Amino acid sequence: MERGLHERRPALRRAPRARLPGRQHHRPPVCPPSPRGIPARRRPPQAALGARRHQLDHPPPPDSLDADQAQQLKDVLARCPTLDRATDHVRAFAGPVNNRNGRQLHHWIAKVQADDLPALHTFTAGLAQDLDAVVAGLSMSYSSGPVESHNNKIKMLKRQMFGRASFDLLRKRVLLTARNCS
Repeated sequence: MERGLHERRPALRRAPRARLPGRQHHRPPVCPPSPRGIPARRRPPQAALGARRHQLDHPPPPDSLDADQAQQLKDVLARCPTLDRATDHVRAFAGPVNNRNGRQLHHWIAKVQADDLPALHTFTAGLAQDLDAVVAGLSMSYSSGPVESHNNKIKMLKRQMFGRASFDLLRKRVLLTARNCS
């Protein structure tokens, strides 16, 4: 019996995907229970993660924490002396940055290099490579913000118009946008 091209059977059949025992695939994963006995809650939707991620990336200053949060921070820092030293160095770095006093940066770099924190050593080595520019950027009142703003607008227009029109139309949109912003 001869089989044609369409009647051929596959030599190997794929095994069905194995599912992990006890795991519901249609439900979102549940956060693990907290050590304080607070019941587990479902993870927030992705839109809510933006605000939470912002809170993690930009934590509040330590003087604005309430008593419970301050105690939690003290407990964490007491358990990890390396993290405590790194926290002190990062807070000390915020002083010259916020006060725009780049001359204090040399002292901060010397203190960090004297401590045994390899991650901060890498950061200070990067600062030291272009130290004059960093000190000038922290000391002078001049800013390249307006120029960067215009560059970002032009790049955004270029991305929007990619593959749609000619360079002449892109040029007109850039000039029209620059005229409306001025």
